[in-house]
Amino acid sequence: MGLISFIKDVGDKLFGSGEANASELKKDLDSMGLETGDLQVEVEGDQVILKGQAKDQETLEKAILQVGNKAGIASVKTDDVVVANPSPEAGYYEVKKGDSLWKIAESQYGKGKGKFYTVIFDANRPMLKDPDKIYPGQKLRIPPLDK
Repeated sequence: MGLISFIKDVGDKLFGSGEANASELKKDLDSMGLETGDLQVEVEGDQVILKGQAKDQETLEKAILQVGNKAGIASVKTDDVVVANPSPEAGYYEVKKGDSLWKIAESQYGKGKGKFYTVIFDANRPMLKDPDKIYPGQKLRIPPLDK
């Protein structure tokens, strides 16, 4: 996957001192129940570096979003991650002011396909807990629609 960029000043605030901390990020990541025990987290400035093994592409993508959608993080590097069960990568979408998951589904899947917002919501669980609680600058996974 390489390097995924995020808006540094947007996202959940996890760090008391304002500086990203690898152990806090790892603890937060593991608390999501994503089976990310084989991923290591390092921090260099405002960049998170993930290393190790992910059980599948979806788990890696969710881990990227979980650590990247934090205030103070500008990018996530994944060059040193091996995916045990590779599959096609999902796309990413950066939420804009006025967006809803319905609008995002229409823009990503096509006019009249807003009802597939649930696919986007499910693809971003457990990071998203409510389909109405997204914020500008947040990155979301956009999986392909099953035909």
